[in-house]
Amino acid sequence: MKRVLVAMSGGVDSSMVAALLLEQGYDVVGVTMRLSEESRENASDEKAATSSVDDARRVADMLGIVHYVVDFTAPFERTVIDYFLDEYQRGRTPNPCVVCNHYIKFGELLRKGEELNAQYIATGHYACVDRRADGIYRLRKGRDAAKDQSYVLYHLNQETLAHILLPLGRFSKDETRSMAEEYHLPVAHKAESQEICFVPHDDYKAYLRKRRPASVQRGEIVDQAGNVLGMHEGISFYTIGQRKGLGIAAPEPLYVIALDSAENRVIVGSSEAVYAQELIASDPRWTMWEELREERTVQAKIRYGKREAAATVVPEGVYVRVRFAEPQRAVTPGQSVVFYENDILLGGGIIDRVIA
Repeated sequence: MKRVLVAMSGGVDSSMVAALLLEQGYDVVGVTMRLSEESRENASDEKAATSSVDDARRVADMLGIVHYVVDFTAPFERTVIDYFLDEYQRGRTPNPCVVCNHYIKFGELLRKGEELNAQYIATGHYACVDRRADGIYRLRKGRDAAKDQSYVLYHLNQETLAHILLPLGRFSKDETRSMAEEYHLPVAHKAESQEICFVPHDDYKAYLRKRRPASVQRGEIVDQAGNVLGMHEGISFYTIGQRKGLGIAAPEPLYVIALDSAENRVIVGSSEAVYAQELIASDPRWTMWEELREERTVQAKIRYGKREAAATVVPEGVYVRVRFAEPQRAVTPGQSVVFYENDILLGGGIIDRVIA
């Protein structure tokens, strides 16, 4: 019997993963990761402070599986929180879920699985892994387009994909909840969290003020010619494409088009200036090969939840250049650009520079 380590957050998705794999005959071990104490210490109610571990343990007890709580607070602080703070200070918009998946869920947890003699780890991500006739593993979109989470998994390589199970990829969220009801899981109707897990009350502004005050210094809002139009409260509080909340008067609508961390400036421009046709991405990762050797036509997604757009990706040393068939709105440094062919995820990288 093959052993699988299931990352159990206490929610309906990961609980259903454990139930399905148990039914399929796996030796299931549940693990809840303790990632950060900050959100728990500052939780507004007792239920929010304890529910994750307690709910996961209740489900594990009901299923009759072993359940562990593992402390990943140190690597999480080092790889996710520090990155989150550094990126905002650089005037970029981070994606902590991508980094957490890379270093924690499919890094630290995979190593923990090896310690516990598990052949696989499983999560509640809505995405699919299959294997071609030639032995190559493929990461594919989840069947439910509205819930597909493949975007945040683009860093997974062949070695990792060989040890990952994603049972929910073939279901919709509604189907998952219905199955949880049939299994009488106590978390079948538990609300889904949309927050950044380590930010208390989902108030990232207060979090930045506390943890990285240097990133929230007042500065100038300027137009593309450098004319001062107003003042901002910290470049970390603005994002590319933003129009509301700028506090400036102008004869035409103005949008954030760039964040200049060196000069602590927010740069604004017209709606046309928000669009870009090319970008440079750093740290490219590929799911089916080690590096991109030649130009490739793809569908590219520049943020989670956005639809893909036709593009060409070109290798340029340790970077890739992405040229879109049509200009894209609010291409944002710090976010990930992810490449698909049909429903197969090829890879992705971190948006480093935007080229109009």
